[in-house]
Amino acid sequence: MLYLSKERLQNEPSLEVQDTGVQDWQARFRHLAETARYPALKAFYEAGAVAPDTPLEEVPLVAVDFETTSLDPQKGGIVSIGLVPMTIHRIHSSRARHWVLKPRARLSSESVVVHGITHSEIESAPDLRRILDELLEQLQGKVLVVHHRGIERAFLNNALKVRIREGIEFPVIDTMDLEARLHRKKPLGFWDRLLGRKPVSIRLAQSRERYHLPFYRPHHALTDAIACGELLLAQVADRYPPDTPVSELWR
Repeated sequence: MLYLSKERLQNEPSLEVQDTGVQDWQARFRHLAETARYPALKAFYEAGAVAPDTPLEEVPLVAVDFETTSLDPQKGGIVSIGLVPMTIHRIHSSRARHWVLKPRARLSSESVVVHGITHSEIESAPDLRRILDELLEQLQGKVLVVHHRGIERAFLNNALKVRIREGIEFPVIDTMDLEARLHRKKPLGFWDRLLGRKPVSIRLAQSRERYHLPFYRPHHALTDAIACGELLLAQVADRYPPDTPVSELWR
C-alpha cells in the first residue's frame, strides 16, 4: 500500500498524522462551496457531507488508496488511484475505478520496486488534472475510507494546490486509526520493552490477518482500496453497531 516508507511509519507507536479539527463537516462544506473556484471542486462541496449523527448503516462510503512516489506530499506525486464505493453492508466492486497517472515528481527506482509501476507505464498516462473532474464526482457525498489518512488526504490536497491552486478537505474513516484505538491505547511499559516486545502491527495486511481476512498482494491501489474496505466491514462487525454515529469513526 502506497510507498515503502508508509509501512515504516505504520510501525511507530503513534499516528503521525494531521487532523483538520473539523467536527461539523456539513457546515464546513457549505462554507467551502461558497469559496471554491474550480467548478468540479465547487460541485464536490455543494453535494454536501453527511450529518455527524448519521448511523453508519446509512452512510455512503468510498474506499480509496494511492500509490505515490514518496512519503512526502510536498515533494512526491500520485502514481495511481484506486477507489471502490461501499456501505457497511456491501462493497460495490463492479463500480470500482483505477487510474495510473503520470506524476510530476520523479519516479524513483525504489518506488518502482514497491508498486511495480514503471517509467514506460506512466509515459503515456494522464496527469491527475485530466481525470480530476471524474475523481471528484466519484467522491461526491461520500465519506472516504483509507488506511492512514496522513497520506491520501495530504497527497490529494497538495496535488490540487499544484494544479488548480486550491486544496481540498473531506472527512475520512481511517482503518489504521481504528486499529490503533484498540491496540495502542497506551505505550509499551518498561518490562515489555526490556523483554523485547513490540507494539501490535497496525499495517493493513497484519490488521486484516487479525480478522481472518484473506491475504492480498499489496501495493496495487485498487486491491489495497478493496482490502481497506473489507477491513472496515470487519471492524464494524466486530465492535461498532450499525446505528453508531459516523462521527465516532471519522476524522
